[in-house]
Amino acid sequence: MTDADLVFTGGPVFTANTVRSRASAVAVRGGRIVAVGAADDVRNLIGPATEVVDLAGRLLLPGFQDAHVHPVWGGLDLMRCDLSEFATEHEYLDRIAAYAAAHPDEEWLLGGGWSMSAFPGGTPTAAALDTVVPDRPAFLPNRDGHGAWVNSVALRLAGIDRQTPDPADGRIERDASGEPTGTLHEGAMSLVNRLFPETTVEQLTEALLLGQRYLHSYGVTAWQDAIVGSYGDAGDPGPAYVAAAASGALTGRVVGALWWDRTRGLEQIPELIEKRSTYRGGRFAATSIKIMQDGVAENFTAAMLEPYHDGHGHATDNSGISFVPPELLNEAAPQLDALGFQLHFHAIGDRAVRECLDAVSHAIERNGRNDHRHHIAHIQVVHPEDVPRFRELGVVANMQSLWAALEPQMVELTLPFLGSPRDAWQYPFGDLLRSGAVLAAGSDWSVSTPDPLAAIHVAVNRKAAPGHEEGEFEAFLPEQAIDLTTSLTAYTAGSAFVNHLDDTGTIEVGKLADLVVLDRDPFAGPAAEIGATRVSQTFVEGQRVYAASDA
Repeated sequence: MTDADLVFTGGPVFTANTVRSRASAVAVRGGRIVAVGAADDVRNLIGPATEVVDLAGRLLLPGFQDAHVHPVWGGLDLMRCDLSEFATEHEYLDRIAAYAAAHPDEEWLLGGGWSMSAFPGGTPTAAALDTVVPDRPAFLPNRDGHGAWVNSVALRLAGIDRQTPDPADGRIERDASGEPTGTLHEGAMSLVNRLFPETTVEQLTEALLLGQRYLHSYGVTAWQDAIVGSYGDAGDPGPAYVAAAASGALTGRVVGALWWDRTRGLEQIPELIEKRSTYRGGRFAATSIKIMQDGVAENFTAAMLEPYHDGHGHATDNSGISFVPPELLNEAAPQLDALGFQLHFHAIGDRAVRECLDAVSHAIERNGRNDHRHHIAHIQVVHPEDVPRFRELGVVANMQSLWAALEPQMVELTLPFLGSPRDAWQYPFGDLLRSGAVLAAGSDWSVSTPDPLAAIHVAVNRKAAPGHEEGEFEAFLPEQAIDLTTSLTAYTAGSAFVNHLDDTGTIEVGKLADLVVLDRDPFAGPAAEIGATRVSQTFVEGQRVYAASDA
């Protein structure tokens, strides 16, 4: 019998398969799993050249798969003025000033990652940014990418003043006299970012590889890049993926979600078909379509069935924006489905969720059922009547569970404006699970940390993970919690299902050896400590792509 290349033994193995089988040893040969069981089952596979990893009681599990992430954007943020590690206006301005001083030759000051909760109403001002960057344009998106902080030079270069109308898919924040104040929401960002110098393929490739290393450090071995195409200031990451795949530098397995340009209609479909044929190779294939149906609740652009409240319990005349008109969505979805594309929707508000489900229903009516595995990401507010439709239509619920916790942005910028009963319809993971929906999971990094264990902690506890707390809060809608096994399965087998990576996602003989070793067994400790778990080692096809310093 041929020796194994790699053997794990001496600790629990979470297989993520349906029978929940228990194991304590795994053997790998030629990049695939050749044995799963107890120590005795792998002993005769250990030869002189076999690497043996002693788990020492730590948990081995399938590689995490992020079903909604932006690693190129994340990499660019790390290369630019990264604000994600800070929390207050004072800290942001200090960081921006230091970055500006260290990069005097950059034509534009770019970066981002600020939190809306750091500013009154979630809207920072150009006047504040001018104090540290008065001499060149600055453009800094917030953590969710749905708004940007700009300075006066940027506003002036873009010609934005009190006479500038709001675009159909966005809003310019203004003072009482109508003057722009320095925050641009949604489509209004394009008034400025269209002026940026082009990001080169070389820069995008550097950002991709930086983002890939970061994801591997959190145990992520595969992902779905949620926007591949020209969007915002980052440039199209598609060519960077193709280049990295061709060179062998792409170690993660990646599905690209091609960007549906919400300013256009069905005439873009031939271009998407062409990109699908050219954006592929190695471990990369752009086989999905990303449709951003609405914005976010914090800036009142998430599409709601009923209007937002004004914070005092009174209805306003604003119910958010459906970026793609439902009549167009209901025609685009069947056409894309018939062409074999997977549909990857962004939907935050209950109206957007319903519109996306309706679009899939139209696709089924026209084309019949298939195995494209359409999914809706974010699912923040879901009307109870729509919960069972996920199972009925075969739509995967793509959770960003890190967000399902009380924190300042939720308490100050969301709950008062949703009102009852809608505030209790948020992130209904428990109800979706009980209804029979398939759950997948992702991070939306660089919007928030790509750490799957921090997100899993919230899914189980409905509280922020250790190190991610911003104040003391009670559990948020604890009846919607899901257990650790379910959450781990969503982040492994569930996301593998979405990505059509059917030879990954579980630890079974014959599957690819995409594996993660944690620094402990989270099943052995209290649920309140799940988020303190760290990744020790990450493997793709049996090759180590990350090892912690103390691994």
